[in-house]
Amino acid sequence: MNPIRAVLLLLILSSLTALDVRPAASEIYRPWCAQYYGRGGDGARNCGFVSYEQCMMTATPGSGAWCVRNTWAVPPGSPNAGTTRRARRY
Repeated sequence: MNPIRAVLLLLILSSLTALDVRPAASEIYRPWCAQYYGRGGDGARNCGFVSYEQCMMTATPGSGAWCVRNTWAVPPGSPNAGTTRRARRY
């Protein structure tokens, strides 16, 4: 086989493997967010908590944060799991 054709075939095959868009098997469900508000009304949100208790350990009094449900989280096994559509609100 011509070396140029071999390289071209290799590039085509490797580009096809990049089209696999299934969700990762180790995807983690994080249903809680710590919501922060600053002095100017702007704020931030940290949605890295797997339980309400874990969130409350971060959103302690004086931190300027409180815990809210993650509206983008999709519970495992739900009809929307593995899709890119926005999750239903709880």
